[in-house]
Amino acid sequence: MSSTPHPSTPSAGPVEPDIYHDADAPTTSPSEYRRVAMATMIGTTIEWYDFFIYANVAALLFGKLFFSGLGEWRDLAAFATLGVAFFFRPAGALTMGWVGDRFGRRVVLVLTLGLMGVATTLVGLLPTADQIGIAAPILLIVLRCLQGFSAGGEWGGAAMLAVEHAPHGQRGKFGAYPQIGVPLGMLLATTFLTVLTMALGKEQFDAWGWRIPFLFSVVLIVIGWWIRRRVAESPVFEELKEIKDVATVKQGDLLHHNFKDIVIAAASFMANNAFGYMLVGGFILGYASKNGLPRSEVLMWALASAALWAVTTMACAMLSDRIGRTLTYKIGYVLMLVGMFPTFWLVHAGVERGEVLLVGLALLWIAIPEGFTYGPQSAMFAEMFPARIRLSAVSLSYAIGAVFGGAFAPMIAEYITIQLGGVVNVAWYLSAVTVISLVSIFFIKDRTNKPLHTMSGH
Repeated sequence: MSSTPHPSTPSAGPVEPDIYHDADAPTTSPSEYRRVAMATMIGTTIEWYDFFIYANVAALLFGKLFFSGLGEWRDLAAFATLGVAFFFRPAGALTMGWVGDRFGRRVVLVLTLGLMGVATTLVGLLPTADQIGIAAPILLIVLRCLQGFSAGGEWGGAAMLAVEHAPHGQRGKFGAYPQIGVPLGMLLATTFLTVLTMALGKEQFDAWGWRIPFLFSVVLIVIGWWIRRRVAESPVFEELKEIKDVATVKQGDLLHHNFKDIVIAAASFMANNAFGYMLVGGFILGYASKNGLPRSEVLMWALASAALWAVTTMACAMLSDRIGRTLTYKIGYVLMLVGMFPTFWLVHAGVERGEVLLVGLALLWIAIPEGFTYGPQSAMFAEMFPARIRLSAVSLSYAIGAVFGGAFAPMIAEYITIQLGGVVNVAWYLSAVTVISLVSIFFIKDRTNKPLHTMSGH
């Protein structure tokens, strides 16, 4: 069988995706498929549970607990802590991307899960500003940055392990397992917060009950660590080891030779992340509850939205296996644009009329275009980059897209609402970001279901 030569040095010029047409994906047993799907989904669910617990409690309480001296700007400061962490995502992506391309995808999953768990647990033990003064917000920001570093490395490891194990023609479906870990993590986090809020009442929850979901992270981390240690390494990475082509491209060369594709991939993610953070970043939850709507009822609608998002993510990932990644994305971003102003009008009307149902409908709508533009992401990103630098490239693309997309989206939305006096104005900002992401999709070559692995060694 003939094989296409594989570039062995960075000096050979831009690294093109290793697309071959005379072989299927590496063989994996059905039991291993199930194990990989479970490991990537459950581990990512736990990781993002930690992330969303922080986002939701920050929206509800951290302004009062850690930034009380800032007056009316305290909630804006709390949202800013969400954004600060995103600047550490590229560092996590580069570091863990190098680890994953050099030592394997699986080791990244274990390292990032442990780091996220430690940071989240320590947030639950932090004294407030009333107890230790300015040290409290400083320590909070440090722990949030550790979360950002971990999140920057985690997604790429889980997504590439799933995609590189996928059977032929099902790359979108298998790549969706770590993707649905995000809405499932939100589902778990929101469920926990809803139950605690209803069981303890607002006063006790605000006083000490908010710490419980952070501390519970210890239990989840142990479960996730055990599951992830049992999964086999990616067959694509194993093949790279066999042909001694592991991590032949340095990070500087990665940026030099693949910069254009990384920028395009990052841009394709920006709107999904920014619009999604209206839900997962706690902006709509915080806005509605601060303006008189019952917190527990809004949380229930957020719960329903997270469940719908999980369903649409898997459905649209499977759809992308049939109609292509880029077409699925285009549909999603058009839907996002069409529904942007109605979404925020519903939030405004719900608060003005005291009708939680209207806010709930807005939250449910977010889950639909989010599914179209998140479900196919793992597969599309994997298909954009060659195997030997794939984890570094996709992790960095994801991290950069998150920095310019969701990093400060809740804070920007809060600022726009304060300065312009209406939440509907947030739609202008998000529509502009959506246009950027939609345009970027037209620059991505659709390589749906083309082989990912190298031919060397076959």
